[in-house]
Amino acid sequence: MTAPERQEPSLTADERTMLEGWLDYHRATLALKCAGLDEKQLREASVPPSELSLLGLVRHLAEVERGWFLEVLKGEDTPPLYFSEEDPDGEFHLTDSDTWDEAYSTWQQAIAHAREVAARFSLDDLSVGRGRRGEQFSVRWIYTHMIEEYARHNGHADLVRERIDGVTGD
Repeated sequence: MTAPERQEPSLTADERTMLEGWLDYHRATLALKCAGLDEKQLREASVPPSELSLLGLVRHLAEVERGWFLEVLKGEDTPPLYFSEEDPDGEFHLTDSDTWDEAYSTWQQAIAHAREVAARFSLDDLSVGRGRRGEQFSVRWIYTHMIEEYARHNGHADLVRERIDGVTGD
């Protein structure tokens, strides 16, 4: 995988552009954390006893994109891709048939679909779907949460990547 371009978010943009910019920045950051590694390295859970791998993080964030933008915001019923009731952390439990190409493609499709759905709503709109406790969320809250979700997991990715090959970054 070639390292993707990552653009710094604008310092003076309007709120919507700022939120979208920061979310895209963090999406690109995760892709950068994975760039230059082979399939074996992307699958490596390098911080035992944790099963966390870069491939697992990408699969997890594909699920998160779909969960917040399709299920909660749009109100669409989307079956899980990688987890189940029997295995709620299934995105991190890799099998021999799981590949980087499939996970990366699925993640990018989830991002594209999330952008398409979010563009139909204003920041003040409330989600069509509801959270686990029946609550609705503003689009602004969903963007802020997604930025937090990626930022947290990018910290994890940084540690995993450093253990694999010593590469660190921002």
